[in-house]
Amino acid sequence: MSEKIRVTIWNEFRHEKHMPEVQKLYPDGMHATIGSYLAKDADIAVTLAALDDPEQGLPDEVLNNTDVLVWWGHCAHHEVRDDIVAKIQKRVYLGRMGLVVLHSGHHSKVFRQVVGTTGNLSWGREQKEIVWSVNPAHPIAAGIPDHFCLESEELYAEPFAVQPDELIFTAWFEDGYIMRNGMVFNRGAGKIFYFQPGHESCPSYHNEYVERIINNGVRYVKPADFGMDIPDGAPCVHPHKVIDEFNN
Repeated sequence: MSEKIRVTIWNEFRHEKHMPEVQKLYPDGMHATIGSYLAKDADIAVTLAALDDPEQGLPDEVLNNTDVLVWWGHCAHHEVRDDIVAKIQKRVYLGRMGLVVLHSGHHSKVFRQVVGTTGNLSWGREQKEIVWSVNPAHPIAAGIPDHFCLESEELYAEPFAVQPDELIFTAWFEDGYIMRNGMVFNRGAGKIFYFQPGHESCPSYHNEYVERIINNGVRYVKPADFGMDIPDGAPCVHPHKVIDEFNN
């Protein structure tokens, strides 16, 4: 991995162009807002990418130079090319890239393919949300109080069709629903962090704790220096061959 954590923030970047209330909150796009915060970290180098960019923002040159991919999608999941999704899955599984999936990215091709889930959950109107830190010793919870409030966020609720390896945050909504809303999945040699806040018409990405959690998440899922470095097309090796070589 490079000296800096190379973070690519991918966003559909459609709502900001067509919905005035979203454009007012995120005039340069949600990915730019997230990127401006992450770029304040001297250890992080940010690249912005969007669905309508050439190669959907993710040509091989970008993917191969990304340590952590941050993903926001909503209305155009079906437009994302399957070959790009397959490349992302391979890089995550081999430990070459970490993945942070935000809000409605739970139904993205990327999240469903990499995690192995339908991504289904319950949802409802915008309302007050309280985020609870239920694993305060976890690195992603560093600097986060035991709870904080988002005055307006889209209701996401159980049942959520996932089984995380690590649960860090849960949420309570004013309608009484709850959700496991911050969690880590281990897949192969890679890690995926999912975090729920971030509806396009809500100011969640301007919240200091949401920003801190995304930063912590990027740091946590970044590839390990000792990750699997398997060349593309490398043949499988039968374990008996390894044992025979060791014995000789």
